[in-house]
Amino acid sequence: MNKLYIGNVSAEASEEDFETIFETWNIPHSGPFLVKTGYAFVDCPDEKTAMKAIDVLSGKVELHGKLLDVEHSVPKRQRSCKLQIRNIPPDMRWEVLDGVLAQYGAVECCEQVNTDTETAVVNVRYAAKDQARQAIEKLNGSMMENCALKVSYIPDENAAPEGPPAGGRRGFNARGPPRSGSPSLGARPKVQSDIPLRMLVPTQFVGAIIGKEGATIRNVTKQTHSKIDIHRKENAGAAEKPITIHSTAEGCSNACRTLMEIMQKEALDTKFTEEIPLKVLVHNTFVGRLIGKEGRNLKKIEQDTGTKITISPLQDLTLYNPERTITVKGSIEACARAEEEVMKKIRESYESDMAAMNLQSNLIPGLNLNALGLFPSGAPGMGPSMSHVPPPGAGGSAFGVHPESETVHLFIPALAVGAIIGKQGQHIKQLSHFAGASIKIAPAEGMDPKQRMVIIVGPPEAQFKAQCRIFGKLKEENFFGPKEEVKLEAHIKVPSFAAGRVIGKGGKTVNELQNLTCAEVVVPRDQTPDENDQVIVKISGHFFACQLAQRKIQEILAQVRRQQQPKPAPGAQPPLPRRK
Repeated sequence: MNKLYIGNVSAEASEEDFETIFETWNIPHSGPFLVKTGYAFVDCPDEKTAMKAIDVLSGKVELHGKLLDVEHSVPKRQRSCKLQIRNIPPDMRWEVLDGVLAQYGAVECCEQVNTDTETAVVNVRYAAKDQARQAIEKLNGSMMENCALKVSYIPDENAAPEGPPAGGRRGFNARGPPRSGSPSLGARPKVQSDIPLRMLVPTQFVGAIIGKEGATIRNVTKQTHSKIDIHRKENAGAAEKPITIHSTAEGCSNACRTLMEIMQKEALDTKFTEEIPLKVLVHNTFVGRLIGKEGRNLKKIEQDTGTKITISPLQDLTLYNPERTITVKGSIEACARAEEEVMKKIRESYESDMAAMNLQSNLIPGLNLNALGLFPSGAPGMGPSMSHVPPPGAGGSAFGVHPESETVHLFIPALAVGAIIGKQGQHIKQLSHFAGASIKIAPAEGMDPKQRMVIIVGPPEAQFKAQCRIFGKLKEENFFGPKEEVKLEAHIKVPSFAAGRVIGKGGKTVNELQNLTCAEVVVPRDQTPDENDQVIVKISGHFFACQLAQRKIQEILAQVRRQQQPKPAPGAQPPLPRRK
């Protein structure tokens, strides 16, 4: 990404003009300027220099009465799935940007690019070329919080050469007229692409970390290209305070190491003799994958870094505190290496989960994603405060109504029952408490001996959380192969009179459901309704497919219920709410 395209160039511009501009702004270049009618090209010695040229010149420097547009030069054959998005508002929430990007397709990867400007830059990779093309067409120049987004392709060096365009010569890449809407402003400093680093530090060291009038923390932020939030007001009177570090993986690690050094120096100055371990807060969703089967992943990190690592118990979790504490003991250098390895594993898990979430979350109706507490956006200091989530039993959903409790029968391998129940029933109790759902294992009588039924009762958010952890537990315990996706069958009951609506005329609705969700949805024929006049709908697939299908079916049932409600007579007054 070292070659630059310069657009909106005056016909009077010359190579000497560009030489002067680059020299004035102290931007080196590694080759001559190739000046054409209306545009120009130049090579920079490295990517950092190219980024600086875009930040400093694009939309800011005028030549012969025209503001220059500067962006990466990308041959058409190398325009694939990778984009760079610039000029993102610095205060934009990460989950909001995720939602914007997901409108155009599946985002496989999204990485922050560190810059020194006040707006943000991210590199994005979509699953398909047409998704990337649609994103660049829709997003480039679009306004977001008074900032015009600037989107350009990132060269894909491995892209296969495409056939020559109609009327063109083989090997000739026509540039065409100057591109409009090129990036004009710089990048965003402190939005992170992957999960931020969360630390717990002893309260007595918070003052040293902040420094006089905030000087120390400002220096750390500047040196490590990170954004650091010290949550001093959380847990008043507590012995430890959380710190959130937003940056790239390297920036987070550098900031972590620097903070440990500051605490070590303060401990020496104040004759504090106790060991100061590194404490990292990790969302419980990722801890199983960090530990690995029989603790192998964690043991390897300990052996490779020469540290001792412990993890806080599951009992400490609540719906309002979904994080567990990873305590690392060793030298500062050893703890820093362990942090890199721990967070590498966490980020891999996060990116895997979010890729699936980006693909499916905007399609799941009736689900309050902020209330789930499954993803870091719901953790303290990492996005929306959990204080906005209604307490257990208070109801609340994406539509501001009290969600009805639902019953789902999830079928798991019979051999996995012990793993779900846990020693003396501890795991299933903790899972039930964490999800806010009733979870029971049905007796084995009259069932397929290879399967057991888990009965889950709770509102949509509780269903999502409980089923997510059951799918995850089966993967962690190796009931499915390392490259095998966990696929389970779930049964939900629907009123017999509504089964036809789920199937649709000629099976149209159920076929659309299967195409949309990637789950197999079956309403067995010739069912005899149960004592409640209900029949079974069978849903099979991976977690997000099952969830999406369940939510879509519940949406159909809600429509049926609304249509069955008696309509008020003309002129009738709605009932007055009762006084409390």
